Amino acid sequence: MKTIETIFESVLFNSRFIAILAVIGTLAASIVMFLAGTLRIWTGVKEFYFKIWQAPVVETSEAEQVLALFVNSVDNYLFAMVLLIFSMGIYELFISEIDPASRRPDTRPDWLKIRNLDQLKESLGKVILMILIVTFFEKSMHMEFSNPLDLLYLGIGILMVAGALFLTHALLHKDTGHG
Repeated sequence: MKTIETIFESVLFNSRFIAILAVIGTLAASIVMFLAGTLRIWTGVKEFYFKIWQAPVVETSEAEQVLALFVNSVDNYLFAMVLLIFSMGIYELFISEIDPASRRPDTRPDWLKIRNLDQLKESLGKVILMILIVTFFEKSMHMEFSNPLDLLYLGIGILMVAGALFLTHALLHKDTGHG
């Protein structure tokens, strides 16, 4: 009976390698999102460059279009980072530490050292909050103010974003003892 138990536990333990599918998939998606962000940046630079050559004065609407491409590229980069952090976190949690023999303590940021699922969720949450902030900024650029209440809503939204950043910062410093 002990042999069956040993074999079963070995198979069960080694089944963790199925998580490599999530690691590879999210890594591939991360690469695609980094490329998408870079293509948006390139498109914005190219559009701006050609508009400058056509007319030395760039219209406000044209500048806003280029700015929208850049803001959207930041969204792409942030989401790519979420996927990358998730990929590395799943690898370290289920498969193995990433290159532990050649790593020195100063070769990787502390926030990327993932020891448990809660740390992974916390790291992802911070980046997702940044995505939401960038998306809020992007949407507020295209907002039309038809009455004073719209401006009040924008102000409340900004206050809520600032509050979320403040709370995230306060909780981080409380947990690390730096506050």
